[in-house]
Amino acid sequence: MKRITWILCAALMMTACNSTEEQLKKRAEELCAYIPDHELLERSQGYMTEDFYAVLDTMFYRLPEHEAMDHEWLYYFVTGNGGTIADYEVLLVEKTDADHAVATISVREVWPEGIIGDEDDEPEEHRLYMERVNGKWLMSDFDEHKADCIQYIANNRKEQAVRQAISDYLLHEMAPYYLQGELCIPSLMMVREEDTCVWGDFWVFWYNISGDTLKTVSGGNHSGCMTLRWNGNKPEVISFVQTEDGAGNDTSAKRIFGDYYDIYMNMHANEQVREAVRREQLGDYVRRYNIPVKYYQDYGWQPVEL
Repeated sequence: MKRITWILCAALMMTACNSTEEQLKKRAEELCAYIPDHELLERSQGYMTEDFYAVLDTMFYRLPEHEAMDHEWLYYFVTGNGGTIADYEVLLVEKTDADHAVATISVREVWPEGIIGDEDDEPEEHRLYMERVNGKWLMSDFDEHKADCIQYIANNRKEQAVRQAISDYLLHEMAPYYLQGELCIPSLMMVREEDTCVWGDFWVFWYNISGDTLKTVSGGNHSGCMTLRWNGNKPEVISFVQTEDGAGNDTSAKRIFGDYYDIYMNMHANEQVREAVRREQLGDYVRRYNIPVKYYQDYGWQPVEL
């Protein structure tokens, strides 16, 4: 009798384990619909851990819009940039402890018409991390992208701090010598960055707001190398070596930029590059400060849409 009871208990325990595995697999299949891929669905918030959603929300919506073009790997997790959609299959789910599990999923890229890609294209395997929060299993990571994103956010914050320090220096030290308008908005092109030195092609522009247009009042170039001092996470510019005006410009640029001279000249001498950067940074500025303008315009030129 005891043997029969033990066998029944073992069978019940095995059934419970299998049931848990099946439940986890089913939940993983549900979570696959919320894997971010070129977009983060707002409704995903209810299917992700709070910290994972917060990291992704920062990546997708809190960083400057152009970051998507420069670092697109942060914005697609599965299907790349080919216009396909993901067809998911959960292969297995393994619990790592009582509240954590990892699902191995297979992903095949399918065109919207339902046509599968080349026959040579094998399905890719990915890892979907799950955590039980308040009794509910949620997505907590995907292919370890969370750590990548956190590191990128930290780097981006450092970069923005450096850019703000340079802008502040230009506003305080250079801008007062120009014919002034309502707003002074620098344009920054970074050539080379190190912890305490930044080489760049920097511009100062003063604008007046006329209707929906920023009209240029004055502007000028200040290229060279800025030396930074860090106070915790906050940098400040403590010195600036500039290129010379006139006949000594090229010689001084070669001396200051050294091995980075060609990179500098590719930026500085290319008006299309300069204007693309200016337009992008002006657009970020007016969005950040909710300035109701749509264009900027240099004297004698047509307005440029932001």
